[in-house]
Amino acid sequence: MGLIARAIEEAGVPTLSMSSARDITRSAWPARSVYLDYPLGHTAGRPNQAELNASIMRDTLEAFESLTEPGAMAHLNYQWSDSDDWKDKVFAPVEPSDTTGDSSDYEDDRVERHETPQYQNENDHDAAALAHDSEECLVCAGIDY
Repeated sequence: MGLIARAIEEAGVPTLSMSSARDITRSAWPARSVYLDYPLGHTAGRPNQAELNASIMRDTLEAFESLTEPGAMAHLNYQWSDSDDWKDKVFAPVEPSDTTGDSSDYEDDRVERHETPQYQNENDHDAAALAHDSEECLVCAGIDY
């Protein structure tokens, strides 16, 4: 995404990337970015915690005011848990116990993926439907509302 952000910036549109992969983001060198030390896929916080998600988004958008140097990165001050034990699981290599690639030591606790958009509440769903006004969004091409 950092490479895309740089191209959009070159076209004159300000961008801000959100990341939970600090080193990868640094190597892509987006114009400006915010880093959240959360597991990958949780860049806006834990699912179904609207207040936390809104707080993270507010802090992210405020970074537009303070990140003025090319490649600047802000670190958001949130913690996934009281300790960093979650990183032990995330960074531990998974060694398959048989030819299927399954591991008895690893429990897949990722959030279930869906083919259609998921909303935290009915108000979010209604707002998205209203924003699309029954027309297909170019960003969401192929998603059936």
